[in-house]
Amino acid sequence: MKESRFLPPPQSGGPDKASLEVLERRLGHTFAEPRLLRQALTHRSAGADNWERLEFLGDAVLGFVVSRKLFDLNPDMSEQQLTVMRANLVQKDALASVAVDLGLSTFINLGTVERKAGVAEHSALRADALEAVLGAVTCDGGLDAATGVVNRIYGDRLTELAGITEKDPKSRLQEIVQAKRQDLPNYTVVATTGEEHARVYHVECAADGLGVRAGASGRSLREAEKRAAAAVLALLDNHD
Repeated sequence: MKESRFLPPPQSGGPDKASLEVLERRLGHTFAEPRLLRQALTHRSAGADNWERLEFLGDAVLGFVVSRKLFDLNPDMSEQQLTVMRANLVQKDALASVAVDLGLSTFINLGTVERKAGVAEHSALRADALEAVLGAVTCDGGLDAATGVVNRIYGDRLTELAGITEKDPKSRLQEIVQAKRQDLPNYTVVATTGEEHARVYHVECAADGLGVRAGASGRSLREAEKRAAAAVLALLDNHD
């Protein structure tokens, strides 16, 4: 059988077959070519056959899939409204939140130094890995497969925004700090509790430029971050 042109050479290290199968179940896609998934989980510090090219593809695919979904769900919305909604869904923080829900950092193959430094827990790296995984799904199963995975892993994130024009707390807080020319709010996971199937995330939102910070909890990272941002907004209202 002719080997796919997308496949890297076999590599050692990284998650084992059983671990990959766990991730496949979470994604809702079984890879015909598992080495694509391995490549998508390999940081450049762990080898030359890393995720960077797949990340490039996944970024483009995600933008298209989300754009099409929002276009179909919101026939009366303007280009500007759709653009804002898409930006909220594909920004690094949103991608990192989805990656946390997938437990993606536990599958990432890093170099020794980076792993010891805890790089897998960095939001930007989680987001990059998720885009790479979507690129791998596209190479393995095509755009339809990638669309199915995006719909599955984003869940109600896509449909929650349908018909909603009011910005969420994170977006409102970001606009406030930008208007005051301050640094963007920083969201930090201070603790996680509960079993894997019932995980609770405890997040602190710090708007240090405004001298305000607050914490909140949620069943997903996204929910906890939104609640923490709402708590900061409430404190700002009280200060006014």
